[in-house]
Amino acid sequence: MNFELLIQQAVARAVEELYGQTIGPETVQVNLTPAEYEGHFTVVVFPLVRLSKRKPEETGEDLGRALCSSMPQVVGFNTVKGFCNLVLSDEAWRNFLDSLLEQDDRYGKLPEKGSTVVVEFCSPNTNKPLHLGHVRNILLGWATCQILERAGYRVVKTQVINDRGIHICKSMLAWQRFGNGATPQSAGKKGDHLVGDFYVRFESAFRDEYASWQTTPTAAALLADWLAGKGAEKARKELGPDAGEESLSTYFFKEVFKNTYFNQHSELGAAATKMLEDWEAGDPEVRRLWQTMNGWVYDGFEQTFRTLGVHFDKVYYESETYLLGKDMVEKGLSSGVFFRKEDSSVWADLRDVKLDEKLVVRSNGTSVYITQDIGMAPMRYRDFGMDKMVYVVGDEQEYHFKVLFELLKRLGEPYAAGLYHLSYGMVELPEGKMKSREGNVVDADDLVGTLLEEVQLESEGRDTLAELGEAEKTAIWHKIALGALKFYLLKVQPKSKMIFDPKKSIDLQGQTGPYIQNAFVRTQAVRRRAAEGRFELGDAHAHTVLEPTEIALLRQLHEYPATVRRAAEGYNPGEVANYAYALAQGYHHFWNEVSILRAEPDAAAFRLSLSRAVALVLESSMRLLGIEMPEKM
Repeated sequence: MNFELLIQQAVARAVEELYGQTIGPETVQVNLTPAEYEGHFTVVVFPLVRLSKRKPEETGEDLGRALCSSMPQVVGFNTVKGFCNLVLSDEAWRNFLDSLLEQDDRYGKLPEKGSTVVVEFCSPNTNKPLHLGHVRNILLGWATCQILERAGYRVVKTQVINDRGIHICKSMLAWQRFGNGATPQSAGKKGDHLVGDFYVRFESAFRDEYASWQTTPTAAALLADWLAGKGAEKARKELGPDAGEESLSTYFFKEVFKNTYFNQHSELGAAATKMLEDWEAGDPEVRRLWQTMNGWVYDGFEQTFRTLGVHFDKVYYESETYLLGKDMVEKGLSSGVFFRKEDSSVWADLRDVKLDEKLVVRSNGTSVYITQDIGMAPMRYRDFGMDKMVYVVGDEQEYHFKVLFELLKRLGEPYAAGLYHLSYGMVELPEGKMKSREGNVVDADDLVGTLLEEVQLESEGRDTLAELGEAEKTAIWHKIALGALKFYLLKVQPKSKMIFDPKKSIDLQGQTGPYIQNAFVRTQAVRRRAAEGRFELGDAHAHTVLEPTEIALLRQLHEYPATVRRAAEGYNPGEVANYAYALAQGYHHFWNEVSILRAEPDAAAFRLSLSRAVALVLESSMRLLGIEMPEKM
């Protein structure tokens, strides 16, 4: 039962009857009435004045009288300027509650759209474990998929694992030189952590090598040439005109020359580059080591994915896709989307949309990163026939996706209008908290482990689960810890940068996942107490006069389908997170304001039904965020 839709349809009929004008019901604006005014739903009258040729207040009065006459659910109205506030009957709200409970878990599920959406998220490198930045990406991607499915789309969850390149070879080379045959089993570590340790080991050895080289005559000569040239002049603009030779020297070796050293002078750099060349040439020994170490990482990733409760329908690997896009470039050359320069490099001229010229193929015939994306998009269209595709990638790649989407549009791809970059901001931790074994990145596994410890300490301090066994308590703590992590990262707008504070995330009184889980736990406590049979329950339909706090909860429950729709349209899980928090707030207020099972029998029966509905919608909405609800806390 959708009151907004019923009101829209009734207003459209009233406009035709009163003013002889035809409008579409979907054009009628209906909102929840603000708490400070009497009423439940508000019709925005201003857009209708041009049809009525009457003042807003007069038009509102006309519509209010018409709706009271034509809609049995409407029992009163008041007009405030250009807003007509409608009062629904208690019977209408009781019927809505019946309808909600009859739908059960189907409530809030929108009609099937017959449309497919591919969502790409996570897409890590295989040289280190998943970290906090990946966690925000993964949770955004997963929640977006769940919301789109709830909104009636067929959703395909994909990722592209970056499993090749110089960064992978750095880990491999470090294992060869420093690993002494270590395996995840022999080291007692998850495979992704072990490989990540070797990546760090390479970087440490490279820093030592680079520092030693800086004392050589070759380095001194290069530094002297730079100090005498224009490079030092530019550096002084950044460092200040009083920058001395020592600070300029530090700047040169740290900011200017490091990559050049790796590519031209470093023994480690030469060895890693040779390994990449051997990989590209298909060297059997290099390929075997690559497959072995990547296998360790995939096993580690899979454990983390299981912990976070996510999975993928299709995984692509960069080693299999990095050569894609050449055929699309040829297509673009023949159609004029791309052009070739004198050095044989291929470009797109996007200056007309303020995106400058973009390189897609180098002069030596090799692809750049965007070329792969140009090739992967039609491949996924062949795989899934998607109508839309969502890329969950950090906001530092916004220019990349503007260019990609523009190129695919110019190439005439049939899905180009449905491409969307779900851009998100950086997430950090408070200074000095939870440093990982890598020294400057917080591993996903460490993060979850620390939250579990925090939840266990807080729970044992309250001693509310003392009667449960250790396995039951651990399962509950796991749900609370992950609920805290997921809700805290999803409640803000994706584009917002944020600081994740583990202690704040588990606060039972704050805007947190555990606060919402606690509201659900209260609904389950009521259910269990009612099942004991110690309270007299009457006829819920005989509870004829509803309390304001009961209607307030019903209004919030009524908003769930509209929230799912808005979240899907805006690719914003924060809509659902904040809705769930508001509903939990409403139930906690209800819990404190009225007696539930100790009320008179008819009211007790109604309030028990209302608690069931709140439980159903809280569990449904939090499931969209990937959050499980515990029965006890």
